[in-house]
Amino acid sequence: MSDVLSRESIVLGGQARDRDGAITEAGNLLVASGAVPEAYVEAMHERETSVSTFMGNGLAIPHGTNEAKSLIEHTAISFVRYDEPVDWKGSPAKYVVGIAGAGDDHLVVLQALAGAFTDDAKIAALDAAQSPDDILAVLGDVSA
Repeated sequence: MSDVLSRESIVLGGQARDRDGAITEAGNLLVASGAVPEAYVEAMHERETSVSTFMGNGLAIPHGTNEAKSLIEHTAISFVRYDEPVDWKGSPAKYVVGIAGAGDDHLVVLQALAGAFTDDAKIAALDAAQSPDDILAVLGDVSA
């Protein structure tokens, strides 16, 4: 798991107040992890203009366009939890998970995230998490 989601890529008190800010916040964590260059964050915003990445259950999964896949150095995700959900075009996003999936890794990551965010006990654990280690304990099966 540490190769996909690191403690440093987890924020439990997101600062963004709107969708675009949340995309940037999640994207900057991917940049800081060395998974992608800053241009990938722009591609995350571009993807959002063509299709919403809000998935339901308070989860949004911003990721870059297909054209930006070549920018990905290695598969990684970032996790941001908001105390006050961000308005995602009319839907409340409490969790924003930035995804940079090299090759076909994004499919595996998406499947694992879907499993976590359809499990009420895991969502409750994400709500109660007090540290990055608590998040890693819940999302430990998200790997590529």
